[in-house]
This record gives sequence, structure tokens and C-alpha cells, in this order.
Amino acid sequence: MADYDRRNGGGRGGYNNRKRRYRDDDDYDRRPQRRKFEEPAHVKVRKLLLGIAGSPAKTEDEISSIAKLVTEGCQDDQLLATFIELAVQLIVEQPLKIPFVAAVILVLNPQKPEIVGEVLARAGRAIQEYLETGAWREVKLVLRFFGCLQGLLDGDGVFTILEELFSRAADLQTASSEDSLGLELVKIILMTIPYVLASSAAGFEEQASGLLEKTDIIASAPHPLVTLVDPYPGFGEEEVKEPQSVIGLLQRQLQAESTTGWQLKCLPRAWKIETGAGDTDDAATLTKHTLPSVAVPSPVPAGPRPRLPEIYFSVYADQDIETVPSLEDIASSILRDSLIDTINVLDFNRNAAAKFLIELDCYFAPNTFVKRATPFDRLKDVEADGPTWKPEDVAVDAVFSQLFQLPAPEHKLVYYHSVLTESCKLAPAAIAPSLGRAIRYLYKNIDSMDLELEYRFMDWFSHHLSNFGFTWKWTEWVDDVGLNFVFPKKAFMMGALEKEIRLSFAQRIRGTLPEPYQPLISEAKEKDTPDFKYTSDQTPYATQAREILRLVKAKAPDSEIEEHMNSIETEAGSLGVEDPLVPSTDALVTSILFMGSKSLSHVLSCIERTKSSLLAIGSKSEAARRQIISSVMEYWTEKPGTGVNIVDKLLNYTILTPRSVITWALSDKLHKGEGLCHAHTYEMVSVTLFKVTNRVRQIVIARNVRGLPLDQRKLLDETLQREQDEMRILFGIVEDALIGVADGSVDAMAESRDQDETAETMLRAWGGRWLKVFRRKMSVEEAWVSEMLEAGPKGEEMDDVKTEKPIENGVSNGGGSNGLENGATNADILDEIS
Repeated sequence: MADYDRRNGGGRGGYNNRKRRYRDDDDYDRRPQRRKFEEPAHVKVRKLLLGIAGSPAKTEDEISSIAKLVTEGCQDDQLLATFIELAVQLIVEQPLKIPFVAAVILVLNPQKPEIVGEVLARAGRAIQEYLETGAWREVKLVLRFFGCLQGLLDGDGVFTILEELFSRAADLQTASSEDSLGLELVKIILMTIPYVLASSAAGFEEQASGLLEKTDIIASAPHPLVTLVDPYPGFGEEEVKEPQSVIGLLQRQLQAESTTGWQLKCLPRAWKIETGAGDTDDAATLTKHTLPSVAVPSPVPAGPRPRLPEIYFSVYADQDIETVPSLEDIASSILRDSLIDTINVLDFNRNAAAKFLIELDCYFAPNTFVKRATPFDRLKDVEADGPTWKPEDVAVDAVFSQLFQLPAPEHKLVYYHSVLTESCKLAPAAIAPSLGRAIRYLYKNIDSMDLELEYRFMDWFSHHLSNFGFTWKWTEWVDDVGLNFVFPKKAFMMGALEKEIRLSFAQRIRGTLPEPYQPLISEAKEKDTPDFKYTSDQTPYATQAREILRLVKAKAPDSEIEEHMNSIETEAGSLGVEDPLVPSTDALVTSILFMGSKSLSHVLSCIERTKSSLLAIGSKSEAARRQIISSVMEYWTEKPGTGVNIVDKLLNYTILTPRSVITWALSDKLHKGEGLCHAHTYEMVSVTLFKVTNRVRQIVIARNVRGLPLDQRKLLDETLQREQDEMRILFGIVEDALIGVADGSVDAMAESRDQDETAETMLRAWGGRWLKVFRRKMSVEEAWVSEMLEAGPKGEEMDDVKTEKPIENGVSNGGGSNGLENGATNADILDEIS
């Protein structure tokens, strides 16, 4: 009632009402108007194309809108350039959107076939470039795009290229049964076929079946190197499952799909939309296009990455309810392939990669997945013919397949860590339970897991917990706390806790653990600075060592420190010590470590000041050089990860040599093989060998640079031979030590009479697990060097380049993980060699 009175002039505010009436009577609005801004057409197209399929309910409208904008703006050169460039770019950068980009092209074809022709020509030029450089993922994605457009291609369309690829694959397999490049080509063929048969084209089923008969010869043959990359070797126990080759699995799935009429239920039929011209299936036939001419080079380039057979890896293999596609379903390969490509292409933006994983269900057919974040327990209530696949499980499974890929994933492991972390932050209710089930599966199968994968799991597990308050249901594993440390589950537990402490501090980690776990973190681990053992007069050479500490603290010259070291050596000699330099080295190194115990920068500063003395030690005595490692690891015995980090820095300073580190870890401290159970031992050995192998790779990349003068190339070849010989010697030392443990012939094990049989069996298994890992690493390095030298410049390519300037940091393949390290250039390497 009051509102009614005010509208009619009642109540207060009559003046304002009169003013309002005045404005109502005025035809001109005197208020300033905001200037209307309309986005340019090319910006609208770009936004729509980048966001296509982000919301399933709007996908059809987005496809139609993009086609309409391009049709209406066909005279706008900037719009056309934006559309063509972005469409081809999306094919290789956002693989999940390929069917939807193809749908836009199909809708556009009846109105503007000339624009479609330009897109096809641009994609044809791109695939030719990818073929010539061996960029096989990009080749596969462009072929997938062509496959989705099979309905508007003349003749056999994409099958022409697929047949040529098979011809090259057959030649490669005939030349060598261990060839993996041929398998990659067959995989590209097999992954293209489903998209062709799910396209608007019809009548190509017979050609697809004929091609499958041909690929069966290669795809179904057992590869001799499969055992090298088996994630669950078993080590004397029953294997978790028979390793499934990705290409063999894909071949069987497609053959099974052909018997059911090529339903391919998971693939979206984005082209099935109504337009003004009628159904696109009919409209697409109005204008046909010839597939761009593409020549597959011979010989086929191998590409920048070495290839081994791929094994299908899943962390959801043994669940009561199927939350990921079974291995019999073609969807398992289609979903996994699209996700893996998306993850690896977007390595520059982990947030974007995580977003695509969360929105996975937008890019496949409706009713392929259950609703996001559906609890696992609720899946049993799903109708009999309803989906039970959880999109978050499929996404997490794909990330773990890359994190656990052997011999190495495409990118650094920490990238895959970060993708899982970001995914969990974006959708904690959906991703966290999936990760929990994945962790339980991996932990359950640790005993039969490849050792390298066990340590990757350990690194990821501790890193992931550090991002979420170090919380985990440790009570689930409480039965394993009392196991001997030689059992893999207990070793994993100890290693994970040690890494958590490195990422935080002992007291905090202790507070996250249940009571049974408390003894695993001793009080000594809570000390920020370990004690200086020479404080006690009961320690030999305590007086001289304390004086050395005082001089190190005072930044005294090396000559003054050497006086007290000489005093220790004289006393040690009089006591009959075999190498008097060993105790003096221990006193110096322990003093340096105590002074630098506050942080890594502190200890590096102390090492810098005493570097000349430390370098002199190694040149005088190999035993004293290895004593440097003993002193470091003894001082940081409660925090061995810190010790390993310092040893790594000493390697960089060349105070230690790779051979001294390997010998110390696998000879001096091996004992009966117990050292193999410790995570820090594996870290020390693997990091040291990585430095050596990476050095070899740097030299190979440097000598392969086009335009390098012949004399410099010869110098690099000589250096490469020396470095390769040293690498082989180191791997030989590792193998000799591990064989002794694996067969029980190591001295300490053979002489022991009180060795527990179970413990001895476990130690032998540790030897076998280590042996498999480092034999694989050696095989991979030898194969990589051989392939790179074969692909490098030949004699005739070295002519007429003597006056050219060397190309710095110039590897034409972009230098990914195999590029020159720390910004090193060819000139840097040559200066070092000279």
C-alpha cells in the first residue's frame, strides 16, 4: 500500500516524484551513454573456436555459429587467416577438439568449399613437414583430422596415406625384428581407422578390415624388447598380469569392433547437426575435395626420441566395478591416446592440461561416463545398461601411464606431478578419491613392480602429500610397519618418510603419523644441525680437528689448514693406519659440513673456499677421495637425502669422480646387499650415471650440428669415444656388483652363517631388480647414441663447411630433454675439451 502511495505522490519525497515525472515526459535522455563496443569478427571466431565443445549443451550452436561467422565474413582477410591458422593449430595442440573442428569444416563446406580447400591445403603442408622431421604424434593428429573429414574427400581419402605408411612399416620390420619405428607407424594407422569409420563417410568398412588384416602381421607379433619395459616383472613371484602391448591390444580391439558393426560408441558424432541446407551428411556430399598430396619419405626419419614397445599401464585394473574401460573395449585405447597427447602437448601449461582432464567428458559421446565426482560406492546403484566409467579415473589413469612409462616419459617427472596436483586443486571432490584408490593399487603391487617405477611412485607420493598437508591414511598400512627393511613395502615406507622430511621437517612429519609409525622417525632426525663428532676428546684426532674447524670458520688460508692435516697424518702413520690421508680428510670434510650445516648455500660457500685442498686429496689417494663421501654420508646419516645432494655438488666441482661414487655405493658400502634397499643409495647411483650419460648425449648433439667445421667434429668424435668408454666401464662396475648380490656370491653374503633365509632371498631379489634397471639404462643409451650418429651428418655433408661458424645451442629438433644442459653451447663444450 505504501508503494502505491509513493507512486502517486503520497508520502515524502514529493520533489523527487515531480522530477521523475519531468524525466518521463522528456523524450531526450540527458544521461551519458556508454559507448557500445562490438568485437571484431575475427576475435569472435577465435574465441568461439578456442572454446568449442567446452559445454556439451552448446556444442551444436557453437559449431553453427562459427560456420556462419566465417561464411558471412569470407571477404575479411584477417578473419579467414585467423580461422585457417587456428583450426590447423588446434589439431596438434588440443587433440580432444579435433572431431569438433572437423565438424565446423563439414558444416562450412556446402556454403564455402573454397575455404575448406584452403584449410585442407594448410593441413597438408603441415603433415608433410611433420613427416620429414619425424614428428609422429603430429602426423597422427593431422591424419585424425583428415579421417574425421573422410566424408568430403574424393576417392579413398586418408586410406591412401595409411597404405603408404604401412608399406614403410613393413620395410622397417623386415629389416629388423627389434624395430620400434615400424610399430609407431602401425599404431598411427590403427588409431586413425576409428575416426574414419565414425565420420560422415560411409562404405569404408571393407577397406578398414583389409588394412587390419595387413597390420595384424606386425601388431600381433611379440616384440623381443617387451620384457625390457615390463612394469611388473614379478622378480620370482607371480606377475600381476601379463604385459599388454599397446599396439597388440589396439589391433585386437579393432578386430573385435569390426565384428559388431563398428559401433565406436565413445566417439562423438559432432557432424550430426542440422543446418539450413539440411543434414550435414547430405550437405557434405555436395562438394568433394582431393586430399592434399603427401609423400612419406624413405628412409623414414626416426624422430627426436628413442622408441621402445609401449605397455598398457593402468592403476584401476583390479576393481570390482569397472571405472575405466576394460582392455577388451576399443574405448580404452581411444580415450587413453587422446588424453596422453593432450597431456604431453600442453607441457608448457599444467593448468590448461589439468582443466582438459577435468572436462574430459565434454569431448566424447554423451552417456560415455557417469556424472563427475560420483562416489565409487554409488556406482553399484547404476542401471544395468548405464555407464560406470568415471571421467576422473580415466584422466588419472592416463597421467599415471606417462608418469610410469619406461624407459622414460616424454617430459620431466615433476610435470606429471604438477598436473595431478592442479587437477586435485581444481576438483578435489572428484580427483582425491581416485588418487587414493590409485595409491592403494600401486602400494599393493610394489613387491612385483619395476624398481625404477617404485622410486618414481615414492617421489610422486611424497611430493603430492607435501602439497596437501602431508595427510594420508597411514593406518591402512600399519601391518607393514613391523616388517624387516629388506621387504619392498617397508623400504617404500621408509623412503617416502625420508623424502617427506626433506620437503618439510621431521617434527611436522612425526605429527602426521599414527603411534605405530613414531619409531620410524628418531629424535636425532629432529636436530637441525648434527653434532660435531670431534667435540668429544674420546674421538681420535679431536684436538687437530677442532683446530681445523676454527680455521675453516675464520676463513684461514689453505696452508694453515694443511699444517693440522699433516699433524693428523703423522699421528695416523705412527698408529699404523694404512692410508694416513683418510683420517685427515675426514677431519677436514666434517669441519666443512658442520660449518655449512645451516643450508645448502652455506656448505657450498665452505666448499668453494677449500676447493683446492679437496681437489688435492683426490689426486693423492683414491681411498681418501672415497672418504669424502663417507664423511658426508656419516655426518648426514639421519638425513641421507641431504648427504646425497652434497655428493652431487661435489661431483659438479669434480672433487669427486663418477667412478669413486659408484664404487663407494656398490662396493665399499654394499655389505650383504643391504645398501640396495635404501632409497638414497639408488638416488646417488642413478643421479651419478645420469651425469655421465647426459655428458655423452651433449657431445653427440654438439657433433651433429650442421655447419660444424670438420676439425671440430673430429675432436668431438675423439672425445665421444673416450666418454663412451668411461660410461661402459661405470655400467660394468654396477653390473658386476649387482650380479654378486643377485646370485648370492658377494663376499659378505657368502661368508655369513647367520643370514636369515627369507632376508637373503629378498636381498637377492633386490639385486635382480637393480640389475634390470641399469641394464635397461645401458641399452637405451647405446641405442640412442647409435641412432643419433646414424642420423647425423655424413662425410659428404661435412664438405664446404670449414669456414662456417658453428651453430650455438643449435639442435634443429628444438632440444627438448636431450638438449644442451645449463645453456651450454658447442663452443663451451669445445673449450672444455681443448
